[in-house]
Amino acid sequence: AAKAAGHGFQATVCDINGEMLAVGRERAAAQHLDHQVSFVEGNAEALAFPDKIFDAYTIAFGIRNVPRIPLALSEAYRVLKPGSRFLCLEFSSVDVPGLDRIYDLFSFNVIPQLGRAVTGDAESYRYLVESIRQFPKPNAFADMIRAAGFSRVKYDIMSGGIVALHSGWRL
Repeated sequence: AAKAAGHGFQATVCDINGEMLAVGRERAAAQHLDHQVSFVEGNAEALAFPDKIFDAYTIAFGIRNVPRIPLALSEAYRVLKPGSRFLCLEFSSVDVPGLDRIYDLFSFNVIPQLGRAVTGDAESYRYLVESIRQFPKPNAFADMIRAAGFSRVKYDIMSGGIVALHSGWRL
């Protein structure tokens, strides 16, 4: 989430994983952004921020890991100021004939093996592939965003459907 500031920007990074936040904190300091970026451990389903505080809310490749997605979307709406935008980049469903079969073969056979080779952990990468398949299709996810209160909801399919950028406005 982000707030406009008089001289640049202020951003708040919120994640349930403290280790990920520590890595982000180190990277922000290395880029001399630590005075503009704050890191808060928290749950997307119950954000510890006041209502209508942020100018934007973004989430990338994370909402599919939230157990109660509608609740997280409602929280995103709650913390956004009127006139602010919600953006969500997430894996999607491949919609190109032929590419869908190749992508499935790659996803279920190659990605877990690459994960095992690189990190020694194939199971996390198997979960990644399965969670992508279980995530709502773009139309259904857009309906969930609308149900949370957002207006002018749309999505853009990219990379043959491998990812989609969803957006909505709090008006």
